[in-house]
Amino acid sequence: MRCCFSAHLPALAALSAFPGPCEVLRSGARLAPALLRSASAAVRRVRSWHPDDLTAVNLELVTLTEDTAVITWYTGIPGTDDGLGHPLPAITEGEVVYGTHPARLNRSASEGRATAHHQVELTGLEPGQTYYYQARSRGAAATPTPLHLVRGNAVGTSAFGLGSGGGPYSFTTPQPPPGRHLLSIALCNDLHLGETTAGLVGGIPLLRGVVQQPGRAPYPELMSRALVAEARRRGADLLLAGGDISAGGSAHDLGEARRILDGFGAHGEDYFVVRGNHDRSRDDAFRTTFPSEGAGPGYFSRDLGGLRIIGLDTYAKSGNGADAGGLGGEQLAWFQGQLRQQPDQPTLIFGHHPLTVRDSLFPVTRGQCLERRQARALVDAYASAPGVFLHHAGHTHRNKRTVLTRAPHVTHQEVAAAKEYPGGFTLVRIHSGGYALNHFKAGDVAARQWSERSRRVAAGLWPHHALGRSVTDRNSVRAHDLSGVMAHAGRE
Repeated sequence: MRCCFSAHLPALAALSAFPGPCEVLRSGARLAPALLRSASAAVRRVRSWHPDDLTAVNLELVTLTEDTAVITWYTGIPGTDDGLGHPLPAITEGEVVYGTHPARLNRSASEGRATAHHQVELTGLEPGQTYYYQARSRGAAATPTPLHLVRGNAVGTSAFGLGSGGGPYSFTTPQPPPGRHLLSIALCNDLHLGETTAGLVGGIPLLRGVVQQPGRAPYPELMSRALVAEARRRGADLLLAGGDISAGGSAHDLGEARRILDGFGAHGEDYFVVRGNHDRSRDDAFRTTFPSEGAGPGYFSRDLGGLRIIGLDTYAKSGNGADAGGLGGEQLAWFQGQLRQQPDQPTLIFGHHPLTVRDSLFPVTRGQCLERRQARALVDAYASAPGVFLHHAGHTHRNKRTVLTRAPHVTHQEVAAAKEYPGGFTLVRIHSGGYALNHFKAGDVAARQWSERSRRVAAGLWPHHALGRSVTDRNSVRAHDLSGVMAHAGRE
């Protein structure tokens, strides 16, 4: 089945979904360096290799907080091919050496076990400090996903080390959010239970999609289960699932999603779900599986100890999903009324379609965001509601942070799909004087394996789109008065 992002690429027949010429040219300009890099790598693969050689690739600084950093990479056997243009796994140890000077990497961290899918977490870091690091496996320095070639940076918050074969690279830890930590919320979306092929784009032979390896669990299930476990391990008190819970809205797939999410806690208390365009069906199985106690069948407002959570149904309309999202007049009026009644209350809003899509690697079509006039109406409502601080969206399957000029106090955060590379969720750590957003990959071994395999979506260009062009697209800190929010019961 097609993923929701690919369903909106120009391959679809719906004329309204076609990108404009400027979008195609802009996308081509961004893709060209990555395509040249891929062609160069293909040429290098034809050389002969010694059997003991190892390649350490796809280095990424995924998570960066005030005192931790999570670094991932992959080790493979040079000259081999898993059928997707990716080297077969090389099981070996890995470590990260790091320090506060590029010539003195005098600290180290490792996983403690051999693997091909490396994930090392640096702890005990100092806020506001610049660190230099290098990831190594069997003496080979890991090289980064080349996102800097398309104005991104996979390995740090500065340009230090880019262009060198394996670093060291650098990052600077942020300051923590101001005030006392009150609660943490996991943001996720695009679980796509029932999907069997990631990245299918009809009519484009090159983009053939990626399937799970034989004998392994269906990837939407294993990624969703790993997400729930990782969110709990990272201290999430609540979980918000922002639509496209299923691949086609079937009762079976939604029921499986419900069973998985129930592993986090109770629906309507510990976790909340909104509907995406893929969750619509004639029998309205979504509404039966995830009954709403709110104002409408797909939208609601809940007060959780002073924090207002508003869930939106951003495809409350008929259609095939390739057109723009829409709230419907009744839901839009209800939403505007909610913000007018209590404009200063700390408010987090989540729905499937983003309000705007900026800086996309692929051509942007109408179907990738909310209908323009309604998006403008929401932003106008935010401008008059200083309590709103965060709008979480999915649908684009990428990590992207946007601040809109009309409502600069609101962070608009797109979160990558749970079902495929990079996998995982974004954790919101709410403090009395601000909040932090941090993206975490699911740490389960099977989830790491699928995440690495599914990076081949879109002919291997997917990381350039999905991970986030910069570390701040997936990790950021903002000040905001959230003193009216009560600490979660478990943190009293």
